[in-house]
Amino acid sequence: MADSDVVVEQRTDAKGGTDVVARSIVVASSPAAIFEVLAQPARHSEFDGSGTVKGRLRGAERLAPEATFGMRMRIGLPYTIKNTVVAFEEGRTIAWRHVGRHVWRYDLEPTELADGRPGTKVTESFDWSTSLIKKGLEVAGMTRGNTTSIEKTLPRLKALIESETSSS
Repeated sequence: MADSDVVVEQRTDAKGGTDVVARSIVVASSPAAIFEVLAQPARHSEFDGSGTVKGRLRGAERLAPEATFGMRMRIGLPYTIKNTVVAFEEGRTIAWRHVGRHVWRYDLEPTELADGRPGTKVTESFDWSTSLIKKGLEVAGMTRGNTTSIEKTLPRLKALIESETSSS
């Protein structure tokens, strides 16, 4: 799978601003199968493209509206972070944020593959418009870093899902 599979998406934040980065990829699988992986925090390190997600620490095994979950992370030094689900529509949308209030979101849209089989357009976005440290994220290059991470995460998610779908 090539990086060219990842498509730039234009998104705006709730106020119409541009403090959101989004990318999408088409996956040869159902929205339900993809959502099931996204809804399990223990699986996030399997497709994380940033290299910072190390595993689920505590909390919900399967995410639901307003669920909280702790993750083991590492950016230089190891740390833990508590996240809260802020958007949840089964099989369609899931999003969470931590104390910094910036949001990671996945939207799943049924589509048709070039060969006519059903597939899913997966869009991952990072929205820092509500962040408590918005300028800090921008100055530290974290918004660019999240763009790069999304561009690495989506192909990893695609490969994971398609390998599981083809083996079942």
